[in-house]
Amino acid sequence: MQLIHLFGRLSLAAAACLLSSCAGYHLGSDKPARMEKITKLAVPTFKNLTLEPRSSVLVTNNVIRQLQTDGTYQVVDPQYADAVLHGTIQQFERRQLRSARNNTLRTREMELRLFIHYTVDDPVTGSVLSRGNINGSTSVFLDPNLQLSERQAIDDASSRVAEELVSRLAEGWGSEEFVDDPSRGSSKIRKGRTGGSSLPKSLQQKQR
Repeated sequence: MQLIHLFGRLSLAAAACLLSSCAGYHLGSDKPARMEKITKLAVPTFKNLTLEPRSSVLVTNNVIRQLQTDGTYQVVDPQYADAVLHGTIQQFERRQLRSARNNTLRTREMELRLFIHYTVDDPVTGSVLSRGNINGSTSVFLDPNLQLSERQAIDDASSRVAEELVSRLAEGWGSEEFVDDPSRGSSKIRKGRTGGSSLPKSLQQKQR
């Protein structure tokens, strides 16, 4: 009987220790400091600097869908927004992964990489709350309907970019957070943990 009481006390002590060690932990998002008071985001259609038609709507819709799935921010019209997320599609880069067996110039499997730049702006003051560059890639086997294959690849790559972007805005992964310094008349950049690659300056628009 004494052993039972002893084990019971040890179990209670272990549980109390476990609860105390977890007291400082909480579930939920850990927003970047400059985004702490932001709860409502407007997401205008992304600008498109590429030659891919209709990619702006596709990328923007994937970003909005991911924001709604995540739930950290509510997507609203600009007049109701605490901040506005602006995005620019900068480049689609294609790379051959596998060629046809009897023709090395014919691509059988392709990697498509999407590069975007984003900023989160305060609609009242115009200050930049956050900005950064993100890229996302996917691979696709090309079928006779090349347009369909590319469309699917763009959709998949933009979904990956959307996931990374929302992760940055909700949890601060890899974002470049701007801190306004009125005394110097400029802004400083405080870089967070990297969660994606920036667009290299040497990269040029690549269309095939």
